[in-house]
Amino acid sequence: MRLLHTSDWHLGRAFHRVNMLDAQAGFIGHLVTTVRERGVDAVVVSGDVYDRAVPPLAAVELYDDALHRLAELDVPTVMISGNHDSARRLGVGAGLIGRAGIHLRTEPAACGTPVVLSDAHGDVAFYGLPYLEPALVKDEFGVEKAGHEAVLAAAMDRVRADLATRAPGTRSVVLAHAFVTGGTASDSERDITVGGVASVPAGVFDGVDYAALGHLHGCQTITERVRYSGSPLPYSFSETDHRKTMWLVDLGADGSVTAERVDCPVPRALARIRGPLEELLADPGLARHEEAWVEATLTDPVRPADPMARLAQRFPHTLSLVFDPERAPDDPDVSYARRLADRSDQEIAEDFVAHVRGAGPDEREQAVLRDAFDAVRADDAVREVAR
Repeated sequence: MRLLHTSDWHLGRAFHRVNMLDAQAGFIGHLVTTVRERGVDAVVVSGDVYDRAVPPLAAVELYDDALHRLAELDVPTVMISGNHDSARRLGVGAGLIGRAGIHLRTEPAACGTPVVLSDAHGDVAFYGLPYLEPALVKDEFGVEKAGHEAVLAAAMDRVRADLATRAPGTRSVVLAHAFVTGGTASDSERDITVGGVASVPAGVFDGVDYAALGHLHGCQTITERVRYSGSPLPYSFSETDHRKTMWLVDLGADGSVTAERVDCPVPRALARIRGPLEELLADPGLARHEEAWVEATLTDPVRPADPMARLAQRFPHTLSLVFDPERAPDDPDVSYARRLADRSDQEIAEDFVAHVRGAGPDEREQAVLRDAFDAVRADDAVREVAR
């Protein structure tokens, strides 16, 4: 069975101030063409269909168009909700849409109930694990402590229990939206850290033939059977070096996996350039970036006049301007943002405690801070869905 694995469409999202809807429509057209021309038997979409719980109307219309075009191909599609989606909204009409071959899996309680498709070699069971916010689903899965590994392990226990009841030789595919250990993150993914831990081990998915993952925006192979497709379009300059693709996966009669990357159309190249303004404007080696979307980091010791306007004369698609004067690390003028770079909310809070009282938090206080951050994130998730 030939599968096309994609995820993280983020319909409705912009790239800085650039509306990406036309590029997203172009990707949908490319996906449909790939399905038709490459003999795809099933499409899997591993979450973050939309960029937010209440998407703009234009994004909903594009999603509707995608469903109609996939249904017209008569190729089944299995789709789960991600941490950016409202699972309840995305799942509206799932039963009716399923009759057209578009199978939406947004309910955590149904993770052990597969979509069963067949080919010449027998059945393939597709299990959809929507994004599982630990604080909201721990009771459903009967876990004592809310954490990503605990709830995903419990969900996978249900998957393996159902698979054990099926005919020998039944192959299996799991769709999941999670941060798996060994994956590389980018700046455009929403933080899902719980209790100081964001990732889960790849071994959670042991026992299935293929795990089609979503959440991380870079296409990557965790193991031969556990892969991220990545987002089809770039959504931050941290993705400058990404090659945007989908996975074309052949699932053999014996459950063996072979995979090929299928490139996605990208509307414009990305470039990060760095240096003093005058050097950036004069350097002939930067000519290749003149038509790219550009993030320019200026290292001038004194902020130059009209930097964006001057950059735009050579690089008309400059979208981001960063000031990072070259100074000694102990210089008192080193920016606040620079001091906070790559630090988690938990670490920043602990630093604040140490600053105001002269000593950092002890283990009990660290646990209180973790619980507070987890509670705020869970509350935000509930409020976003309720809008």
